[in-house]
Amino acid sequence: MTTGKITCPECGHKQKMETPTSSCQAFYRCEGCKKIIAAQKSCCVFCDYGDRKCPTAHGGNNQ
Repeated sequence: MTTGKITCPECGHKQKMETPTSSCQAFYRCEGCKKIIAAQKSCCVFCDYGDRKCPTAHGGNNQ
């Protein structure tokens, strides 16, 4: 499993998380502000707020 960093759109906190390989992740809880963050523009918080796209939504191309 690969990892990526997600930046919270509310407080700017960056946290390292495992990137899902078999499904999109629509929500996550920010370790900084403790808010539940939802994907807004795509199926996945990694695609919206991460430093890499989820492999599920992008056919395994993790760029």
